[in-house]
Amino acid sequence: MLYSVFMLALRSILRNLLRSFLTILGIVIGVSAVITMVTLGNGATQSIKAQISGLGTNLLMVRPGQRGVPGGGGGIGVAQFSEADAAAILSQIGGVAAVAPEGRASLTVVANGRNWATSVIGSSNAWFATGNWKLASGRLFTADEQLAGAAACLIGETVRREIFDGTVGQTGLGEHLRVRKFSCTVIGILAAKGQSGMGDQDDTVVVPLRTLQRRVTGSVKVATLLISMQEGSDGARLKASLKQLLRERRNLAIDDDDNFNIFDTQQLAETLSSTTQVLTTLLGAVAAVSLLVGGIGIMNIMLVSVTERTHEIGLRLAIGALEHEVLLQFLIEAVVLSALGGVVGIVIATAASWGLSSLMGVPYAFDPFINLLSLAFSAGIGVLFGYFPARRAARMDPIEALRHE
Repeated sequence: MLYSVFMLALRSILRNLLRSFLTILGIVIGVSAVITMVTLGNGATQSIKAQISGLGTNLLMVRPGQRGVPGGGGGIGVAQFSEADAAAILSQIGGVAAVAPEGRASLTVVANGRNWATSVIGSSNAWFATGNWKLASGRLFTADEQLAGAAACLIGETVRREIFDGTVGQTGLGEHLRVRKFSCTVIGILAAKGQSGMGDQDDTVVVPLRTLQRRVTGSVKVATLLISMQEGSDGARLKASLKQLLRERRNLAIDDDDNFNIFDTQQLAETLSSTTQVLTTLLGAVAAVSLLVGGIGIMNIMLVSVTERTHEIGLRLAIGALEHEVLLQFLIEAVVLSALGGVVGIVIATAASWGLSSLMGVPYAFDPFINLLSLAFSAGIGVLFGYFPARRAARMDPIEALRHE
């Protein structure tokens, strides 16, 4: 009996194909909008996590600056850090995997008849560990090169491409690169990491810290300490110990405010991901409103269909059809319409999400749960908004229905 009722409903839908398509259009738009918004939101969340994790694993960034000062930067008179601070952190705080003092300057580098404005970083080999940097070719600094401030450097993929790419016989490795007034030998090429929230990570030249201090900045102080925590270490306890140690080394009294800031990239990633998820949920909820609009459209068309088929309903009831059979026929018709709209919406959303993900440069994050939930919700819309027209058809008086013209 259920099969016969289903086939009757399907024949009715196919008999008015254009009207059926226009009826499910609201459901199609609603389902595709919800799935597309959620998929793109999940992709954006994954992209944010990947970009921040690219800065380093369990990374803490310590910078000079007074809390409450606009920008939080190291203004005039704010004490910076030294290599001794980095050594003290590594030796006195448990759970620290590596500490890298970092100096930075924006300079133009010249080689091979080309020049390129980039960021020149001075640090130790620990800098590569804290930032999860890998070598594409070459080697890191030797201990003697770091101690003596040798004219050696490693370059990122962007610098290699802009300076050495396209020149026959040159890969960048072993070539000479002029930085301001000194020339350094390229001893390594860093593996590409791509963009992050802070810009192009590959647009960099790394030299030993003492090379930068002696030949560029003229100061032994550094503006940033990069601290990589060991896996499984207690981040809150480590940060508390770090804060206490830095306050002692910077001779801060109990009532003095911190003149440094500790940034936790893991917390930053969680905060940004949480914000993105909230926005995704909000956009999905707004898009879901169109599903209700689509449901109202189904109810409207079903009421019209009941009126048009009054004589048919009366005939079925007169020859022995039960009320629940007529109710089931129209209810199934509404559910098939809405579910079909859900399926078409999923297909459109999949194509749209894939295309927009490529266009926006975020991963395509397929979520089977939201697809199944949207399909179930669209079918539920059919039950909810199809029940009233179906009940109206089932409760018709057969005599009055047969008299209807």
